This record gives sequence, structure tokens and C-alpha cells, in this order.
Amino acid sequence: MTNIHAMEAALRRATDSGDLPGVVAAAATANGVVFEGASGTRDLDTGVPMTADTVVWIASMTKAITGACAMQLVEQGRLSLEAPIQTVLPELATPMVLEGFDADGNPRLRPARRAITLRHLLTHTSGFVYDMWSADTLRYMKQAGIPGIVSCRNKALTLPLAFDPGERWDYGIGIDWVGKAVEAVSRQTLGAYMRANILDPLGMSDTAFKIGAEQRQRLARIHARGPDGLVSTPTEVPQEPEFEMGGGGLYSTAGDYLKFAQMILHGGTFNGATVLRPETVAVMARNAMGEIRCRPLKTAIRGASNDVDFVEGMQWGLSFLINPEPMATGRSAGSLAWAGLANSYYWIDPVRRVAGVFATQVLPFYDAKAVTAFAEFESAVYGVV
Repeated sequence: MTNIHAMEAALRRATDSGDLPGVVAAAATANGVVFEGASGTRDLDTGVPMTADTVVWIASMTKAITGACAMQLVEQGRLSLEAPIQTVLPELATPMVLEGFDADGNPRLRPARRAITLRHLLTHTSGFVYDMWSADTLRYMKQAGIPGIVSCRNKALTLPLAFDPGERWDYGIGIDWVGKAVEAVSRQTLGAYMRANILDPLGMSDTAFKIGAEQRQRLARIHARGPDGLVSTPTEVPQEPEFEMGGGGLYSTAGDYLKFAQMILHGGTFNGATVLRPETVAVMARNAMGEIRCRPLKTAIRGASNDVDFVEGMQWGLSFLINPEPMATGRSAGSLAWAGLANSYYWIDPVRRVAGVFATQVLPFYDAKAVTAFAEFESAVYGVV
């Protein structure tokens, strides 16, 4: 079996078995794209085939692009990694920490012991967490009538912190606040800034917060895995949001996102466009939170996510997950990666000079069958390099 056929076979196994409705994937080395392909269906109800240009919700894969926007502004001196972010976002001047609930069920809140910085927000050490992995935050939101972040309502951002900034790592809405900082400094919507400074220069024409009419013709449905198997759902990020969700609002294609990954692989330049300085990319690709390490995420909302245990002991850059040890798939130590809620994944290996993107559209997150298929695809890619 040739290397290309091995990649194709990995995708086919996942869909022919019924494990996943459809998958799309792409990979590149420093010399260019080595694979783009798809298998299965975009929607189990219609059976329309998944194709290489299928549009998917990339969810938290948005974070790295928002982070790149912020780092452009750091380069220009318009944002600072270390200054209190309240200088740009006065609404974060007096953050409160949720310490729990009293005997009557009332939340116990106290002022945070230090200011939040852009570094905290980019590395998920700010104290902001997601409700789906925090029972206390979920309880607070229900009591206070705060909607989930995917509502894209400004009230969704009005959460207390789960711990003091800089104390530990816990995954959350920090990069949605980074998007707000980009807007405050640039005086543009996040989507407009992103389009002008990242997406258009890199030729990422299929990436946006709003699904265009032509893109909708190629859009994959999000499926839910329940006790009776996979079911197609109408789940979609609000198309007329109060704010554009810098932590998870983008739709894209595997090929488009691969262009962003290739830009990082090439030190900030791709398609003839330089969007970040090489030294900035180098900083983004290093551990950015000192001695703090990532920890497993235990689900508080089973329909949204399974337990996520692959982050134990890993590090965080600006803003990528970094694996300090080599991985069984062939991924080198010091590689960059992350994922999206509907089981989309990417990695960027600066040592072996390879990057890849894999996406299905299945909830809840960290689906065992999707993770297995992604690992098989990644292993096949390393057969090329």
C-alpha cells in the first residue's frame, strides 16, 4: 500500500465501519501539500458525500487564528503580553473568583488577587473556564442566567474566575476575551480584522464566522452520538451573533486550515504573505506558562464532551498545546496542536516539518472513534516523511 493509499484507507475505515459519518483531512510537508481527501457523508439523513472542500465547524481550532491576530498587535506594540488587560478591556478591571457555594447555595465570590494579562488569556491560565468541564461554573451560570458561550451573547462572557490568574491551567473562554481585545485595539470586528490580516493574505477564502451561500452548499451537518448511534442535528453557531466567538466561532475547510498550519510551519510566511515575524512564531511555539502544566478535563456536560485525558502534563504556548515527549503516531516532541469541539484536530511538527488537519462533525468532544481515526491518519502521514 502506498503512503497516499494508507491515508485514504484510514479515512475509509472510519466511515465504512459506521464509526463516523464523514471525515475530511489534509496534510503538508515543508515542500507543500501531500494529501487532501475525504470519505463518508456530510449528513447521514441525505447521504451527500463528504468531499475535500466540505465546510466544517472548526470550533476551538479558531483559537490559534485569534491568537495570531493578537500576536500581530503585540508585534506592533498595540497589545502587551504582560500588561493588565484591563487597560484595553476595562470590563476585566475587577475580576471575581468563585470559591464555591455556601450552605444556602449562594455563590462565594472574592476579588482576584492579581490582574489578568494577555499571556494568561492565551495560555488558559487566566481563571476563566468552560462550563462543560466545571461543575461549579455550570451551577453558577444556571443560577445567574448566563448562557453558554456558543450562544455568542455578550452575557456569556460575564463569568467569575475559577482560580486566581496565573495559578494553574484550565481550559476556557479566555481567547474569546482575546478576540474582544483585538476588536478594542483595531476598532474592527474580529472577523473583519482576521479577514484583512490573516485569512485573505493566506488565501483562506473558505474560513469565516458567517457561512456564505456557496459555502452552505458544502456544509457538513453536526451529528450527535447517543445510545442508538449517530443522529444528524441542526446544530449551528449563531449567524447573527452579538460577538464573534474568537474561541470557537469559525467555519473552514481542511485545506484552508492547512494553509494556516503551513504559515506557522514556515515561520510566519506562506503564499507569498508574511503575517507574523519568525521570532513571533518561535515565541508562540514555546511553553508560555512556566512550571504550570495542563491537566485532564473531567466532563460536566456529557452531551458536549467526554472526559479529556490527553493533556496530562502537556504545556501551552501562544496559543497551542505542546507535547513535551514524542508521540506514538510519529509526532515529534515540541509539536503544536489542538482541536475543535465537533472532533476536528490539527498538528504542526516543526522538527519533522509536517502538519495535518483532520475533521469530522460529531458530538460529544473527544469521541473515542474519532480520536482513533485521527491517530491512524496521522500515523499514515508520517509514512510520507
